[in-house]
Amino acid sequence: MSDLAIRPMTEAEMALAVDWAAAEGWNPGLSDAALFRQTDPDGFLVAVEAGAPVACISVVAYGERLGFLGFYIVRPDRRGRGLGWRIWQAGMARLAGRTIGLDGVVDQQENYRRAGFALSHRNIRHAGPAGGAARADPDLRAPAPADLDALAAFDAVHFGAMRRDFVARWIAAPGHRALLCREPGGALSGYGVVRACRDGFKVGPLFATSAESAARLFGALADTCGPDAMVTLDIPEPNVAALQLAVDCGLRPIFETARMWRGTAPDLPLRQIYGVTTFELG
Repeated sequence: MSDLAIRPMTEAEMALAVDWAAAEGWNPGLSDAALFRQTDPDGFLVAVEAGAPVACISVVAYGERLGFLGFYIVRPDRRGRGLGWRIWQAGMARLAGRTIGLDGVVDQQENYRRAGFALSHRNIRHAGPAGGAARADPDLRAPAPADLDALAAFDAVHFGAMRRDFVARWIAAPGHRALLCREPGGALSGYGVVRACRDGFKVGPLFATSAESAARLFGALADTCGPDAMVTLDIPEPNVAALQLAVDCGLRPIFETARMWRGTAPDLPLRQIYGVTTFELG
């Protein structure tokens, strides 16, 4: 491993990392490669050995205090050789001094605990046909440019850090559709995004101040996918109303991760988080 180089990914390597994620069964969105890399171009690292990529990790920084770790993959034919540890160390060094979050798959959670991460809660992926969702709501609307400041502030409350540029790109990307709802007085009561993936669609984020707003948003977003399309929603387990929404819409649990934090975890309103944005970026 003397010739192992660890550096930020190129655009082509980012596309390769998304292919690796697809091979792991993570079902990335069709626009994920470009959108993820734009969030923090130096936060996606690749390990290159003998001129070929062999491992990757994302260590995306949000401001000065928060970071999120994901895309931790070693090429299957190069596992068991210490490459994962090398790129892990490089990633953790990049986020030194920040609180770091991740959504860990089951077989890696003990390793994350040994690295200083503490369990917050489980996220349970639910999936089912879009035809099982509630009926579309004509009163919901797509965000307009004038909504961006309020939308980014609402997102920051539910994510733990301001990510205005990410939100602007996420709601407008090809293959994505965003909807928001407001209370009678005009205050934002929720927003959600559905995106086309390699297999079906994912709704995320889905943030709402009430179960009613969440159900309206999810129903309208799922309705755009077609009745036979598969839709997934990644739900924080402590949100009982979100789990009931999944049941009501005919979704079933298929996968789980553990949200874990190293450092002081942000105080998130989990009862208002009906769907995580992505397991890769938080």
